[in-house]
Amino acid sequence: MEIKKFGVIGAGQMGNGIAQVAAASGMQVLMSDIKEAFVEKGKASIAKNLSRSVEKGKLEAAERDAILARIQTTTDLQDMASVDFAVEAAVEREDLKFAIFRDLDVICPAHVILSTNTSSIPIGRIAAQTGRPDKVIGMHFMNPVPVMKLVEVIRGLATSQETFETTWALCLKFAKTPAEANDFPGFIANRILMPMINEAIFCLYQSVGKAEDIDTVMRLGMNHPMGPLALADLIGLDTCLAIMETLYDGFKDSKYRPCPLLRKYVEAGWLGRKTGRGFYTY
Repeated sequence: MEIKKFGVIGAGQMGNGIAQVAAASGMQVLMSDIKEAFVEKGKASIAKNLSRSVEKGKLEAAERDAILARIQTTTDLQDMASVDFAVEAAVEREDLKFAIFRDLDVICPAHVILSTNTSSIPIGRIAAQTGRPDKVIGMHFMNPVPVMKLVEVIRGLATSQETFETTWALCLKFAKTPAEANDFPGFIANRILMPMINEAIFCLYQSVGKAEDIDTVMRLGMNHPMGPLALADLIGLDTCLAIMETLYDGFKDSKYRPCPLLRKYVEAGWLGRKTGRGFYTY
């Protein structure tokens, strides 16, 4: 199946990153969000990232302009009727994702593959919102999308082999390295990563160490490029909490219980970098 136009629902940090790599691969891209201010901010973020690459000599100015020209924006989800492949990159809320997929199922022609960038919600539950579960798949990019090479490709129970192969080929076209995961809460990446972050938060909560010391131990002792608390701030503490709740609800195992301190920070609006305050102040 030939993909001529690629749709991205959500112009936030993940959505605009996905739009950037798709356009950089030569594809026509349509990026949508619910407000004009959101899509303008997303397009500006892409322009800033590309200009930084020009300044570093990694990209020609003409290529930057060509990439930007391949990205259209819209605030009308109905415009997704023109795409051949769509990826949903909205916030990690099950009710919101379900509503988007119900709408896309009506809007998009029957041949269109509907993928989700969800970091933890089971693909089968999302696919069940549509009349085309064979064409629903997980396409989980890592943050920041233009830099990170990995994409988790997650089959739902009903995902067809054709849908899987098309999605896998798209990852390669985007110069990413795909890894196959089966449909369990958290998939591979966040089933391993989030309990580690949650345990680091418990260490802070129980005064085992200060935030800086916990991160220093993991950076220098385990050779991680970033400490788990700094990483949580980058991801967004609301997203971390949502993933931990998905893991806990999915497995009913106490090892996945979210740390009370994580919940307390989210309730206070301390969500990390995006709000200026998390485990660190920005």
